[in-house]
Formats: sequence, C-alpha cells, structure tokens
Amino acid sequence: MLKLTIPIILASKSPRRQELLSLMGLDFSVELKEVEESYPAHLTAPEIAVYIAEKKAAAFNIKPDQIIITADTIVAINGEILGKPKTHAQAQEMLGKLSGNMHQVYTGVSINYQGNLTSFYDKTSVYCRTLNLEEIDYYIDNYQPFDKAGSYGVQDWFGLTVVEKLEGSYTNVMGLPTEKLYKHLLKFN
Repeated sequence: MLKLTIPIILASKSPRRQELLSLMGLDFSVELKEVEESYPAHLTAPEIAVYIAEKKAAAFNIKPDQIIITADTIVAINGEILGKPKTHAQAQEMLGKLSGNMHQVYTGVSINYQGNLTSFYDKTSVYCRTLNLEEIDYYIDNYQPFDKAGSYGVQDWFGLTVVEKLEGSYTNVMGLPTEKLYKHLLKFN
C-alpha cells in the first residue's frame, strides 16, 4: 500500500485522471497551468505524449516538498494523430476513422520531484466495431466528446458498446496508466 507523506499535485483538469488518482487511494490537490500543446512535427506518437507531459511539468515552479504529476494522451491510427475535436464534423470524421479499425492510445506521464523529472509512457491497442453514421451522431450529441483525444471516452457508451477488445492498460485509455504510475510513486514511499 502506498502511503506518501509528500504532497501530490495533479496538474490536470481531466475529471478522469482525478477520479483514477482518487481510486488509487492517493491524497492530492489539483493545480492548473495553461500550456500550449504544440510539438515538433518529427516526433512519433509516444514521443508526443511524453513531450507534452514534460512541457506541462515545466510550467510549474517546483517546491522541494511536493510531487507534480502531469500527463497527456494521444490517439493514433495508421500514423495519424487524432487530437481533441473542436466541432461536430471533426468528431464525426475521427469516429469514422476509428470505426471498424484498431488504433493505439499513448499516455505520457511526467513526475517532477525537486526538479528531477521522471517520464514514461504506456501504449494500449484498441479495437472498435463498425459504427454507422446514426450511432456516431448519437454518441457526439449525447456524450459531447470534445475534451477527449480521438473523440471518445472508453468509460462511457463508446467503451461499453463499440470497443471490442483492448491490448494493454484500460486506465491508460482513460488517460492515466495507473499501474505504471503506482510503480514509480512507490519510490517515494
């Protein structure tokens, strides 16, 4: 069991990441800094996830008595990165690409303690059944996936009715590979 005496700051507005840390039994507070999520064009999907997580960590003034956790999740299909959709049409296009196909989800995580940065990523392959346009529109209209990479949440209707199989961590697809994070946090115990 992990019993940290060092305060944990989760630098994420994601309710899913907050829920996962709570389910891990960790006490933490949330602090937010706006960070431009751009990245160099030559990076691969896992490199992008780690790069942005590290960029988010760099936005904080580190205090010696706290652990700052940042994360970024990337959805990739056939080498194409699917970000967060801004419009219904973008969400429709992304979900159409995922329909009937396998894609990868990468989450990069950075742990910053006393200016020492530890970063890692996890990868999960996600297999989806074929969706028709009516189902895609139903999902967008009812679940508003505009804050989610790839236009979907594995913990909602999409994950319950569309995802056929996962190879890798379920929590990674939610936005935080808790198994790997836990192992890294044990070092501070």
